[in-house]
Amino acid sequence: MKKLFIGKLAFATTETSLRAFFAEYEPLLSVKIINDAYTGRSRGFGFIEVEDSAKADAAIQALNGAELDGATLVVNEANPDNAGKSRRPSTFRGGFGDDRRSRPKGNGGSRPNRY
Repeated sequence: MKKLFIGKLAFATTETSLRAFFAEYEPLLSVKIINDAYTGRSRGFGFIEVEDSAKADAAIQALNGAELDGATLVVNEANPDNAGKSRRPSTFRGGFGDDRRSRPKGNGGSRPNRY
């Protein structure tokens, strides 16, 4: 079994049309297009699990750069290192060390008060 990454999908591409496009490389264990959690719209990439590794390699060779629904696809082996991991949490905690308590009171003496 080999998992393929399918990138640069047209937003109109459906899982059904993607499965049909890869029909020559059956049996396909799963076909999944990743959608935005808020809008439900395709994020432009997906994954296909191909049962036979040799067929998966053939699909990469034949379909990387192929056109589907007006978009030129990127097809390669999915990177298992990043599978299932979310983005790394940011370590930025805001501010640049300028604490309000350390600032001078009032206008700092730079301008006279207009009122």
